[in-house]
Amino acid sequence: MGWIITLIVGGIIGWLAGLILGKDVPFGIIGNIIAGLVGAAIANALGLSFGPTLGGVSIIGGLIGAIILILIVSFIMKAMGGSRA
Repeated sequence: MGWIITLIVGGIIGWLAGLILGKDVPFGIIGNIIAGLVGAAIANALGLSFGPTLGGVSIIGGLIGAIILILIVSFIMKAMGGSRA
C-alpha cells in the first residue's frame, strides 16, 4: 500500500510543478508521476529534502526538484525540436 501512496504523491507533485511553470508534462499522468518521483530524487541529491514527507517523498523538496526537472526537459525538447511557433 505504501508504494501506491508514493505514486500518488509523485503524481500530485509533478502536476503541481507543471501548473506552477505553466507547462504540460509529457505523457500525462505517467509523466507527472515520473516528474514528481525523479524531482524528489533530484532534491534529495541536492540536499533539498525538507518539509513534510508523505509516502517517503519530501513534498517541498520534491516540488522544487520536479520544477528543476521540467525546466531541463523543456529546454532539451525545445532545443531538439527547434522553434515550432
